Amino acid sequence: MILWRAVSGVSGVSKASRVAREPGPLAPLPIKFYRRPAEVVARDLLGRYLVRRIDGRRLVLRLVEVEAYLGAPDRASHAWGGRRTPRNESLYLPGGHAYVYFIYGMHWCLNVVTGPAGAGGAVLLRAGEPVAGEAEMLARRALGRPPRPGDLAGGPGKLCQALGVDRACDGARLDRGPLRLAAGEPVAPALQAVGPRIGVDYAGEAAAWPLRFAVAGNPHVSRPRPPAPPPEGYQDPVLSPKSREGASPSPPEGWEGD
Repeated sequence: MILWRAVSGVSGVSKASRVAREPGPLAPLPIKFYRRPAEVVARDLLGRYLVRRIDGRRLVLRLVEVEAYLGAPDRASHAWGGRRTPRNESLYLPGGHAYVYFIYGMHWCLNVVTGPAGAGGAVLLRAGEPVAGEAEMLARRALGRPPRPGDLAGGPGKLCQALGVDRACDGARLDRGPLRLAAGEPVAPALQAVGPRIGVDYAGEAAAWPLRFAVAGNPHVSRPRPPAPPPEGYQDPVLSPKSREGASPSPPEGWEGD
């Protein structure tokens, strides 16, 4: 069982959260936002908007779950021990670029590169809540039925399929262009849940590091979800009433880790 906990304070979040004062939730996050350690950026990404322009449409997800990977010291990271190949070259770009890879011959996974050039830190975008373009996401997911919370983007593979993210996005800057991160509606640290990452049992002691961050109580978070409910009466304040209807668990994502 994965043990989660709500956190009442997170070092390094408040300063970067000032970007929320920029006009409008679709204002791009500045490049300096990403030039921090992965675990700090990860916490500050919750509630931000992931914006994708594709085929003349704008699709928007509100990020509700992420995982931090710390580079060379982190055995779960693609940069563990300084490993560098053509496949992970984008992981060593300066913070603010996309690192996209294909896994298990099935899924694309989108990561946000963090820190200075060469650091190898990144944040895996695990789940998002639809904000705009839900019909287009549904078509891309080819579900054939009305989606339940988590069906469209409740897992890293689902997220990429819903937004049409593939290897062509690898290395893209995330402060401009057709794939970007925007100010959105940041989540207060007290409303975040924290636990170990998914699918990294091979990573020794790093498997237990609490580097998975999610919006507490949000039904769009991928499984396994926090085993304990949030405080009585609590609901994620940004969730729409429509999103809360029929919030039954979604099927497990086919891939659940780095």
